[in-house]
Amino acid sequence: MIRAIYSFLIRLTAPVAFGVVLLRGFRDRAYWEHPGERLGWGRRLAAPALWLHAVSLGEVAASAELVRALRARHPGSPFVLTTSTPTGRARARAIFGDDFDIRFLPYDTPGSVRRFLERVRPRVAVILETELWPNLIRACRSSDVPVAFASARLSAKSVSQYRRFGSLFADTVAAADLIGAQTSEDAERFIAVGAARARTHVVGNVKFDMRLGDSVREQGRELRGTYLGKRPVWIAGSTHAGEEQQVLAAHSELRLENPDLLLLLVPRHPQRFESVAALLSRLGIPFDRRSSAAAVRPEAQVLLVDTVGELTTLYASSDAAFVGGSLVPVGGHNLLEPAVLGVPVITGPYTANAKDIARPLILEGGAIEVADSQALANAVRRLLHDPAAREQAVRSARAFVDAHRGAVERLTALIDPLIRAPQPPSSGKNL
Repeated sequence: MIRAIYSFLIRLTAPVAFGVVLLRGFRDRAYWEHPGERLGWGRRLAAPALWLHAVSLGEVAASAELVRALRARHPGSPFVLTTSTPTGRARARAIFGDDFDIRFLPYDTPGSVRRFLERVRPRVAVILETELWPNLIRACRSSDVPVAFASARLSAKSVSQYRRFGSLFADTVAAADLIGAQTSEDAERFIAVGAARARTHVVGNVKFDMRLGDSVREQGRELRGTYLGKRPVWIAGSTHAGEEQQVLAAHSELRLENPDLLLLLVPRHPQRFESVAALLSRLGIPFDRRSSAAAVRPEAQVLLVDTVGELTTLYASSDAAFVGGSLVPVGGHNLLEPAVLGVPVITGPYTANAKDIARPLILEGGAIEVADSQALANAVRRLLHDPAAREQAVRSARAFVDAHRGAVERLTALIDPLIRAPQPPSSGKNL
């Protein structure tokens, strides 16, 4: 009964969600791209595919090494990567180019899910972190598609929320062939919701396995040399509303003693680019836009990054990195990306989204925690002017990351036996 109620409600809300997507398209045209995919439409593949879902930008970046490892083990199989946001799709395209079929995940209505599975015919469904869609998981099981939750996490709050829905989410979790949890606490929470203990394993966090090689660092050096100019540079990445003001206050203080200092300001969501530009104008801060400037002008104090998919390269071009969503109660974003690149990391106190990474990284000296704009200015100043402090932070971060690598290897060893043999092409008609 509860599943029938859920399906009825999701059918009612899907048109509303689709309408929201269309409305957002007036501010960001990326929302108008491939709308049919959200209803399960899309190209029918000639052969069954390996399928991985990563909900948004951060998860897509984290999935890269796992995707490459699975592709290396199954080089002849098509690979489909789904995401739920335009920024996630853009990041996937930037990472994987045209080698992968990149789509939006369909809404969790029975019809949308059915159309998607008939077109992709997955050999396996790998769902990164925590995306529990009851109709999708049930349809996979009915179609004999193995389901693996990879680098999965579940908060204590989520456990209590899922339990309120009785068997709906318990059956969804129990249907998984594999749950590769980030920590032992995550594993126990999945089991408490309904996962089979024998199918639940602690594998770690795939974010530690990011390999941002010399090519990314070289791109960062080239960007700095040809575009940013010979100036000290710091970056505020993935910032949110209420955070830019604090970052700009810190930048204004730093420029009193270092007038050449340049800030790369990267709002998290494209729909906020214009509001951040308006903020800079109101404050009278000279700035350039990444989308239109041929090179940053010497008089520009800030480069507003109003493009998508460049954050990694921009981190690599900077002397210090503040990772946003952490000076306001959002929960923080990926601290490991700049850390892997050897860029000193600064974060605010709100790091609930990755507390298992943020807290030990801070305690081991691989990241600096700040509470406000004044503390942010102090941290950037120290990293810019104290080479020993900078080197110590970089060294501590690298040691922390290296000590926690290996999740991808553990996951691929567990996922590989689940991948069913390719089936012959379906002769069914498009629905």
